Amino acid sequence: MKLYIKYMVSLRCKMVVHEELNNLGIKHAVVDLGIVEILNDITKQQREILKENLLKYGLELLDNKKSILIEKIKNVITEMIHYSDELPKENFSDYLSEKLGYDYTYLANTFSEVKGITIQHFIIVNKIEKVKELLLYDELNLTEISYKLNYSSVAHLSNQFKKITGLSPSFYKQLKLKRTKNLEDI
Repeated sequence: MKLYIKYMVSLRCKMVVHEELNNLGIKHAVVDLGIVEILNDITKQQREILKENLLKYGLELLDNKKSILIEKIKNVITEMIHYSDELPKENFSDYLSEKLGYDYTYLANTFSEVKGITIQHFIIVNKIEKVKELLLYDELNLTEISYKLNYSSVAHLSNQFKKITGLSPSFYKQLKLKRTKNLEDI
């Protein structure tokens, strides 16, 4: 049996989920990407207590199949962009279909229906968040960042960045550096 819990992929969240399951005596094998593998049946009471306890930490036990699928899509995209060293060379649509075992059209339609944005837009927003992060680390230049995130060119990355943030990547970096310096001067 699998339980689906809405949480960010972080060590803290995994530990909270693990601890709550242990406190309720629920034997489990995997706590990963929002999916918990339950080794034995749980009672309705255990499920309700778990649901209430998780809410205290801002975590949500998901029951709706569409919500579960949306969380899986978001988790795959988040993991792909933020936690892997290299993005897949194949199309994101092929990657998601293969990873989740559904036709991409079904995934895209369900995602858009529930979230009100396209999967592609969600991917772009996450890629721009990763660009921001990489700009602030100052280890890679814009050309290296565009290559790392599979942009066709620096111009393409810059255009998407400006469309999402309203700023150019270089201006964003200068702005953040000035803010950091001002905070250090206080």
